Amino acid sequence: MSSSVNIRDFKLYKAVAPLKKPIADATHTLHEISFLVLRLQLENGVIGESYLLSFQYSPYAIQGAFIDLLPLVKGYAAYETGKVYQKLDEANEYFGNQGINRWVQAAVNIAMWDAWGKCLNQPVGKLLGTYRDKCAIYGSGGWISYSIDELVAEVTDYVSRGFQAVKIKVGNPDWRTDLERLRIVREAVGNQVNIMMDANQGMKLPSALQLAKAAQDLNIFWFEEPLHHQDFEGYKALKQQAGISLAMGEREYDTLPLVELLKRNALDIWQPDILRIGGVEAWRESALLANSHHIPVLPHYYKDYDVPLVCSIPNGVGVESFDWIDPLIDNPMLVKDGFAYPHEGAGWGFNFVDDTLELIF
Repeated sequence: MSSSVNIRDFKLYKAVAPLKKPIADATHTLHEISFLVLRLQLENGVIGESYLLSFQYSPYAIQGAFIDLLPLVKGYAAYETGKVYQKLDEANEYFGNQGINRWVQAAVNIAMWDAWGKCLNQPVGKLLGTYRDKCAIYGSGGWISYSIDELVAEVTDYVSRGFQAVKIKVGNPDWRTDLERLRIVREAVGNQVNIMMDANQGMKLPSALQLAKAAQDLNIFWFEEPLHHQDFEGYKALKQQAGISLAMGEREYDTLPLVELLKRNALDIWQPDILRIGGVEAWRESALLANSHHIPVLPHYYKDYDVPLVCSIPNGVGVESFDWIDPLIDNPMLVKDGFAYPHEGAGWGFNFVDDTLELIF
């Protein structure tokens, strides 16, 4: 293969989405919706792009990890994703293969897939093979910081746009507050729309049990991250005692927690985050492990990457939707009647608009 597909250079940018006021879940308050955007340039001029959701957290730490690791990928061909992954794993071993180093590893991997798809003039999803040409999508948000009016406005807006499922945050100091908000949402969206609840690890087992049992008549589709993500025995107890479907995975950097949850029959839905788990191959590896135990996959956040990936696996069920990057990219994803459709362009099929980007280095 010609060296024209080798990585020649790279640039890192920041992009910021509008946020009228801070929003909060049970464990975090978000003051900024921001992204780091990586562009890898090949010798033939093709640009491979990826992005990660950064909020306001540790800006210099993650930028430093990019500064340390990006020079190591120069000279590799765009299709050598496995070689680069192993190279960065070796470089990261001393200070750890998880955390910010894994985020950079994944960003590089995703940008390489984008570049290679563009070289072949094919969407990434078609390079991976497909099981379906669309997947279900749910509207996410329902922040604890919302007033009741704001909460109802958001979920009814999703329904008016054709979404057939919505997810809201729980984990208030008193679980009864969560229950009341769930009841209001159920009344607002009706019985034909699925409702999920997400505690972002913000609850302890007793209150999680009380909420799960009290909400049974609301037909909650799943309870996401009610407990600390490493409380495997707690998840087992919650599943056995409350009988509610449990969703987990967005905090994980490898498949070991998935194995622990599967051993305890304490998981119903696997939610890999493509940036945390390490990129395309690692995401698919975790999804196939889940499939071997008949666990469906509904990944965390990154719909523009996740839709083609979900369509490429047998147990892909749906994706999560936020609208945050839509005003910043040139080709927002088609979402219609509760389904999302993979981008049709080469690579991932979208790019950040240059005017939205601030150069970091």
